[in-house]
Amino acid sequence: MKSQALMLGCLLALAGCGDREAQQRAAAEAAAQAKEQAAEALAAEYDRAVVSTNWELARVHGTALLEQYPDSAAAARIEPGFEEVKAKGQAAREQRRMEALWDYAQVVTDGGTQRSAAIYSKETVDVDGSGAKPVQLVFRDHPKWKRSSYLVLQAGDFAKACYRSCTVTVTVDDAAPRRMSANRPDTDEATAMFIDDDKALWRLLRKARVVSIEFPVKAGGTRTAAFETGGLDGSQMPGWD
Repeated sequence: MKSQALMLGCLLALAGCGDREAQQRAAAEAAAQAKEQAAEALAAEYDRAVVSTNWELARVHGTALLEQYPDSAAAARIEPGFEEVKAKGQAAREQRRMEALWDYAQVVTDGGTQRSAAIYSKETVDVDGSGAKPVQLVFRDHPKWKRSSYLVLQAGDFAKACYRSCTVTVTVDDAAPRRMSANRPDTDEATAMFIDDDKALWRLLRKARVVSIEFPVKAGGTRTAAFETGGLDGSQMPGWD
């Protein structure tokens, strides 16, 4: 009798073990299925972003998919082409950053509307020993004074010779430097110096990512201001292109 009871207990124990193993397998399968479903959901968002050429969003979804579900079928599917999508996303992000560097303005004035496009230097510049400050590059289209391009200083001044005529050196990306004539108007309204050939300067900027302008200063010698110009929106200045 005791042996029968013992045998029955063993059978029940084995059945219990079998049930637990089955439950564990079922739970593992359910978890794996849930991960695959979550991965497919991310992949669907990724695919939509790629189709709409929203490369920044595609990069975000693709990165999340590969990091969170690296062993999923969805990850295996997108991985071969993801480096290209990632590069496009980074380029789009960089382009958006550069576009935000420009400030556009429209002001109603006598005779019409004045338009301007302005950008600050990538790094501050110490012009006169008082400390580094940003230099501004401005393109302006005025109904009376017409088109112009000029640099604006926050402190110090341009060289005295520039009140008549002087030369600045413009370097576009890795191209050879180009000398351009400039002049400092005799006014106290702003410490500004015009670069005479605004058309040529505009054309250079439209093809550039970074433009550096070296200019002579009153304190002696020259200073250089670099501008990340690759995000310039030509439509903001009608007729300039």
